[in-house]
Amino acid sequence: MLRGKIAIVTGSTSGIGLGIATALAAEGCDVMLNGFGDTAAIEKLRAEPSEKYGVRVGYSAADMSRPAEVRELVAETVREFGAVDILVNNAGIQHVAKIVDFPEERWDAVIAINLSAAFHASKAALPHMIARQWGRVINIASAHGLVASGEKAAYVAAKHGLVGLSKVTAIETANQGVTCNAICPGWVLTPLVQQQIEARAKALGIPVGQAREDLVREKQPMLDYTTPEKIGALAVFLCGEAASTITGAALSIDGGWVAQ
Repeated sequence: MLRGKIAIVTGSTSGIGLGIATALAAEGCDVMLNGFGDTAAIEKLRAEPSEKYGVRVGYSAADMSRPAEVRELVAETVREFGAVDILVNNAGIQHVAKIVDFPEERWDAVIAINLSAAFHASKAALPHMIARQWGRVINIASAHGLVASGEKAAYVAAKHGLVGLSKVTAIETANQGVTCNAICPGWVLTPLVQQQIEARAKALGIPVGQAREDLVREKQPMLDYTTPEKIGALAVFLCGEAASTITGAALSIDGGWVAQ
């Protein structure tokens, strides 16, 4: 469906970002991966979808906390692939602490990577999309972009900001062939969350299955986790013709978290 389109997915060497990048590659997109990790492991991630789906897959180690490197990620993609059609702002970090104890440097880092990087990437990529009169910007926000939890001041502020940025981008590009939407996941069963579940089970001396259900029960009526593959499928849908008039939306995929 997206054969010949060129996508950037930030934070795509694992978890949600990797799920989205893989889904886009499966639909024929050339993809620029981005993130940190072992060199050999990243090369394997790059080579597999290229061989499986017959698409070009690149990799950039751009640090999303550095605006110049964010801009260079877009420029490098244009140099290597010729354009940018799809931008998925997914890179993110978390820090948990009460506001009175929140380290200022961690606040700055969370805002820089979770919010400011999306602004810098969008600013760099949008002129290329507007010139071609086709583009898709997808910002990976969170249920915490719509509601809050304690001890997550920076993350909640950044994700709320990302939803707002999505709306402004949508308004400004509404008649230029570009859409912008935010995907708002709840609990997602990534390798990091699986480690969290296993650590919880060990600490409490309970079965992993019980720890898995107890964790999701804290927020979601539906006692099941979203997967990176499901988020990837939603991203693919937003890039398709059926979603051409969906713009400025914050789309929950959260097991009913924000319905409460």
